[in-house]
Amino acid sequence: MSSAPPICGIDFDNTIVTYDELLTKIARERGLIHASGVQSKRSIRDQIRQLPDGEIEWQKCQALLYGQRISEATLAHGVSAFFLSCRERAIPVYIVSHKTEYSSYDASGTNLRAAALDWMRANRFFEPDGLGLEPNSVFFASTRSAKIERIRHLACTHFIDDLEETFLEDTFPGATARILYEPSRQGPPPPGVALMRTWQEIRDYFFSAN
Repeated sequence: MSSAPPICGIDFDNTIVTYDELLTKIARERGLIHASGVQSKRSIRDQIRQLPDGEIEWQKCQALLYGQRISEATLAHGVSAFFLSCRERAIPVYIVSHKTEYSSYDASGTNLRAAALDWMRANRFFEPDGLGLEPNSVFFASTRSAKIERIRHLACTHFIDDLEETFLEDTFPGATARILYEPSRQGPPPPGVALMRTWQEIRDYFFSAN
């Protein structure tokens, strides 16, 4: 844990919002998977990519997830409690997301950033008696490098992300604690990265010294 006053940065897709049920539904609707039960994003992605034109099909599924059908996605269990704990302790929280405005695989032309903000509003992120986040605490970046630069600019002492690739970038700030949120991960995390499989684990870790 850093000795500096905590400033928490959090990724959005697959970290705050969970798509497993919706992605399973979309992949089945499109005839891309056939197994029963909800599957993880990684499992579905790997199955789709093995199909003919699999990478294109995967991009089309993502366009639906993050755009037209994001309203069907759900808040990850435990996120609300974490945000409220931060608010009680006056700990700044920022959402920093690698998200382009539009997907070339979305014929509807949905603005993905606007869709994400609409989802946050629907889940009461910006209401004083909801999660109490300020809209100007949400940042979108068109590239991973721009996302990392925003994390650096905000001086985040901790960053929570579902993608280890974020933490493996050479430009990721060395003083920022790296928290990998990956519920279905089986193997160990990369060196210097703390693996958390639930938001309760994150909450326990983050507030153990605060």
